[in-house]
Amino acid sequence: MRALAIAATGMNAQQLNVEVIANNIANINTTAFKRARAEFTDLLYQSERPAGVPNRGNQNPIPEGARVGLGVRNAAIRNLHVQGALTSTSNKLDVAINGRGWFQIEGDNGETFYTRAGTFNKNAEGQIVTIDGNLVMPQMTVPQDTTEIIINKTGEVFARIGTQVDLQSLGQITLANFANDAGLEPMGGNLYRETTASGAPVVGIPGDPSFGTVEQGYLELSNVDPVKEITELITAQRSYEMNSKVIQAVDEMYSTVSRR
Repeated sequence: MRALAIAATGMNAQQLNVEVIANNIANINTTAFKRARAEFTDLLYQSERPAGVPNRGNQNPIPEGARVGLGVRNAAIRNLHVQGALTSTSNKLDVAINGRGWFQIEGDNGETFYTRAGTFNKNAEGQIVTIDGNLVMPQMTVPQDTTEIIINKTGEVFARIGTQVDLQSLGQITLANFANDAGLEPMGGNLYRETTASGAPVVGIPGDPSFGTVEQGYLELSNVDPVKEITELITAQRSYEMNSKVIQAVDEMYSTVSRR
């Protein structure tokens, strides 16, 4: 019976669904984390009777055929890049993006990665880096005798040196946009990589058209809604149970046939 294989594909699909939901819940406190959603599609259909073939009298075509579906498969795991809430941290090197855009990060091999997590700090040379020590691009170095760092909404970075009244410009934070944010490849560590599906990055200044602004002293929270995740977890669990019931029913049908 095909029902065994069909129900097995349903159980596999719901297992993957639960794994995606579990990852969302695990990252509920991860800065700027974007929740994911498993997308599914039906498998091929086996034709028992094609539609449109002539009837017995070989005169009129039949209006409907008989096609049996062979189950379900995973089509994609989509990252939902919806803005998370902003929370105040009072840390002058915490920067949140309010709107569209990605910070640009230089990886260990010189490759450019992208992140929404603006938990920045300074390394031993005074360069602005991520919490993992990767350089923020464009590179900026904070002088050793800096007493205050100011970042305005358009991404201009200033430093107050000692007791000087005038501010010294350190550089300009730029943001990158993509035609398809969902096409970015998640790398872990709050980093994403450009792919052919995402398209090439378009770099601009915060506050420009189609670019968000930056907020100093804030961080973007995860966009995971715990109530929604628990609801979807219960739905996935019930769907898994229903598929297992189908397997039990088919097994009982087999046992009935074998006893005859």
